[in-house]
Amino acid sequence: MAQSLSAHGQDQFALLQDDLGEAYNVNDVSRQFAVEPSVAQELNDRITEKADFLERINVVPVTEIKGQKVMMGVSGPVSSRTNTKTTDREAKDFSDLSEIGYELFHTESDVALSFAKIDSWAKFPDFADRYTAAVQRQIALDRIMIGFHGTHAAPQTDIAAFPMLQDVNKGWLQIAREQIPAQVLKEGQAEGKITLGVGGDYANLDALVHDVKQMIDPVFRDAGDLIAIIGSDLLASDKGKLYAKQGDTPTEKERIEGAQVIATYGGLPSFVVPHFPATGLLVTSWDNLSIYFQDSSWRRHVLENPKRSRVEDYNGRNEGYVIEQLENFAAIEAGNLELI
Repeated sequence: MAQSLSAHGQDQFALLQDDLGEAYNVNDVSRQFAVEPSVAQELNDRITEKADFLERINVVPVTEIKGQKVMMGVSGPVSSRTNTKTTDREAKDFSDLSEIGYELFHTESDVALSFAKIDSWAKFPDFADRYTAAVQRQIALDRIMIGFHGTHAAPQTDIAAFPMLQDVNKGWLQIAREQIPAQVLKEGQAEGKITLGVGGDYANLDALVHDVKQMIDPVFRDAGDLIAIIGSDLLASDKGKLYAKQGDTPTEKERIEGAQVIATYGGLPSFVVPHFPATGLLVTSWDNLSIYFQDSSWRRHVLENPKRSRVEDYNGRNEGYVIEQLENFAAIEAGNLELI
């Protein structure tokens, strides 16, 4: 027999609907509605705030589902001198040299909330805020997971076959595999394998980070804003040395999504990021990583479904991943790395 909401739970659900209606400027959230672009930007900002990593990179609205990259950047020096007695001054186009643009794909973030859970949460006066924050945080973490694990955009996704959301969209690492394969380190002395440790291709993490950094174009390599994102397994052997060196001395570490700036490797500040491959390594700058979303594409629909004894919250939008300047990105193939 289908369960129904308690009177208190029904009141809280009504308050949630009212709050959403006010936030989105709609009278009835139980009917699918388009989110206004300005409101979609506010919603996106709240999602971005739920993850420190997303606040460091670019998460920007675009109007078209496919087009040219939108972030500003140059790919070389712009300073020079012209003898105007003999030659006209000529402005140089040093924007991203590649003609590869972006493409967005429809992405759904649909959440079911059982009547029983709503009833158990109904005692909290801020139920609506708690629920909204929880959903926004998970969307933020999903975006990060797709960015590092996404390999393709399937017409029908399969969470059982692809638990890391590999089939939702193409993430940054997959874009690198396809567009700049020479900047993705896949092997050392042995075919299809990179070994890290004494006697391996790289004796330590410093050496590996240094080599990956060398794959960055010199224009970006010496710009002073490069960082290394390092997988947790690669850092494990260094943690003991770090802790032993610190002892009881207070340390200054920057918090990143529950992890920290661990140290400097290969001359670069190194970070741990949620859902990054455990044996992965990426060298780039924060502002070289982007998520684009189509500001007019966000759709929302919240309804009560007594047939399933739950409330259903449907979110949909078009979004995609972009490496702004391909020359400023280098990584390793995490699945090929072996610790020895």
